[in-house]
Amino acid sequence: MASQTVEKYRKGAEIYNGDALCKKKSIELLEELGLPNGLFPLEDIEEFGFNRQEGFIWLVQRKKKDHTFKKIKRAVSYAPEVTAFVEKSKMKKMTGVKTKELMLWLSVVEMYSENPSSGKVTFKTGTGLSDSFSASAFQLE
Repeated sequence: MASQTVEKYRKGAEIYNGDALCKKKSIELLEELGLPNGLFPLEDIEEFGFNRQEGFIWLVQRKKKDHTFKKIKRAVSYAPEVTAFVEKSKMKKMTGVKTKELMLWLSVVEMYSENPSSGKVTFKTGTGLSDSFSASAFQLE
């Protein structure tokens, strides 16, 4: 069941259903935005939506997914619903993504690549902490 936020942006959105198609479309979107194509290692995706006019995306999966990006040894948890406002090289006002920092799970609220040629992606948490990593750590094999 999609949240009220998603319902608000459904009209005029491109909406895809089914795991294989949703994965394909989310990867295409990340590449279009200039972000690493492995940022959403989700499973059992039921719906992917993109309202281009509003710059809003959402992914709905069957259940939460925990993932470790091995190259940087970073644990990330994806809620059943992930949303964000997107623009070239940036996702902001994100919901549904948390990263483990020491012993705490912190919400990731923004990710961006200020200078795509630098090969770095910066992640910002709701507490104001930010960290940059090599974009290659988030590329699909």
